[in-house]
Amino acid sequence: MSSSTGAWQEDRIVASVAPLLPGFAVEAVAEIDSTSTELMRRARAGRVEPVLLVAERQTAGRGRLGRVWQSAPQSQAQTSLLFSLGLPLAPADWSGLSLAVGVSVAESLDPTGAHKVGLKWPNDIWVNDSKLVGILIETALPHAGGPGAQRYVVIGIGINIGAREADGMRTPPAWLHQWRPDATAPEVLREVAEPLVRNVLAFEAQGFAQFAERFAARDVLRGREVVLSDGTDGVCEGVAWSGELQVRTAAGLQTITSDEVSVRPRGMAF
Repeated sequence: MSSSTGAWQEDRIVASVAPLLPGFAVEAVAEIDSTSTELMRRARAGRVEPVLLVAERQTAGRGRLGRVWQSAPQSQAQTSLLFSLGLPLAPADWSGLSLAVGVSVAESLDPTGAHKVGLKWPNDIWVNDSKLVGILIETALPHAGGPGAQRYVVIGIGINIGAREADGMRTPPAWLHQWRPDATAPEVLREVAEPLVRNVLAFEAQGFAQFAERFAARDVLRGREVVLSDGTDGVCEGVAWSGELQVRTAAGLQTITSDEVSVRPRGMAF
């Protein structure tokens, strides 16, 4: 699984992250089925060291609800940044972790908000109603884990760097080169990695509440008419302090806690 290029500068990422997360490592590979699948395999086998695994190409990338994350063709491998962060985590409440991850990545990609990089509950990053980033969070209990054992979390992230075709995609893509034409996948990984680890550890210590206002500042659904995947429609009233989506329907305020429910602005297909 070794990478054919040293462009990722793994040592620089380790140097920035290791003070926050002792024992942290970075692995870069040329091709893999899925970085998240690989880290979940390791965790179930008892390998729970903190690691960031990045791939130039995935052959079986996964998204939420069993959807496929479509890698670019091999000739355009660097049009996407595909990586997973795995680490042991023990927050008092897991609610809102994907939202906190979204806040971290969005702030890294667009620190001032000038490029309208926004957050779409529960785990996408959009620009002008087009998907720029997908996030998938999974957890595993190591094989040897007993009662009270710490869970291992795998945070999979896919970022569109260069232009992407929209064929077969439910949401049209956005890409970073639309406002940063010279950005490269290794450069973006170095920008995203350390803040991501820092924010995940902050979530572990203090939960989602500290991220709520930062999420609200980039919430692309708040105030808009939306439709849920079960057919319910209403007006989105934003996200609660514990991460639930709030939708004002004809029957009153509905609070959505399960990420098995999808939500779209009215007029957009699921």
